[in-house]
Amino acid sequence: MKKFVALALAGAMATSLAACGGSTASSAAPAASAASGAASAAAPAPAATGDKEQLVLGTGGTTGTYYAVGGVMSTVLNDKLEKSNLTVTSTGASKANILDVDDGVSQLATVQNDVMYYAYTGTDLFEDVGKIESFSVIAGLYDETVQIITCDPSIKTVADLKGKTVSVGDAGSGVEFNAKQVLEAYDLSFSDIKVVNAGFGDSADSLKDGKIDAAFVVAGAPTTAVVDLATSKPVSLVQLDAEHIAKLQSTYNFYTETVIPAGTYAGLDEDATTVSVRATLIASNSVSEDAVYELTKALFDNQPELAAGHAKFELLNLEDAVKGMSVPFHSGAAKYYAEQGIKVD
Repeated sequence: MKKFVALALAGAMATSLAACGGSTASSAAPAASAASGAASAAAPAPAATGDKEQLVLGTGGTTGTYYAVGGVMSTVLNDKLEKSNLTVTSTGASKANILDVDDGVSQLATVQNDVMYYAYTGTDLFEDVGKIESFSVIAGLYDETVQIITCDPSIKTVADLKGKTVSVGDAGSGVEFNAKQVLEAYDLSFSDIKVVNAGFGDSADSLKDGKIDAAFVVAGAPTTAVVDLATSKPVSLVQLDAEHIAKLQSTYNFYTETVIPAGTYAGLDEDATTVSVRATLIASNSVSEDAVYELTKALFDNQPELAAGHAKFELLNLEDAVKGMSVPFHSGAAKYYAEQGIKVD
């Protein structure tokens, strides 16, 4: 399977993949409050439970959001599912999850929708592996927002980044690709800026110390590193305008327009318009239509209980669940959405 083609590169990519759902990897069965991260470590599938399909859900490292969200899903939904049973495993997040689904190690996974696009088309992060088409979409869960953070009040637009020192995420990470794509929409490239590769925490420290002028952070807002920075130094968000968002989306349709509300960070007095990629639940095409239909329905029928377990589920809704998806939906999910009057591909 494609997973084994990529094993030689896995070590080099482990740090950069933290931007796609977490940080350090380990394997464990999560509690509802656990959390997502780096090298793949799949848990064994559970023992058979009656006639239920046994579905392993790949998430991220145990200190990140993907793992916590998966833990809440299994805790809340397993007693309500008749067709399947969920077991959550810690992994290396988006890229590792897709490789695991393709290899049959996992049947479900949480991934960024831009990374799944790269897999489905065999581009960018998956250029070394080639196309993977063994999975399909269940639902977009919540936004992971492209935030361009600066402490320089003269930087107001993406165009103002020209000639500046800018952190674009870890080398080879999803954040780095997001940065390239946003700059491209403004007819800029990495040759037009002074590129720094760093994670969110290091980027925030460098902004605080004046070592860089701006940083790309792709994560749910508010992001802890930015919250901490804003308590010690005034920060602002570089906004994207409608014209350039449309240009970006015309090439990369996995982006959705997003507004970061005023007050999200200390000193942010006005709403800020940008774009997001989406944390997305996918399934192997081998999972039955009945099991995916029931799981999709259970997600939305039990959204309040899920939201009580993790705040990210407050963002789960039918309209947003189908936005920004450039990979086909699983037939079981499509059946549920059709019942709700929503047509998907």
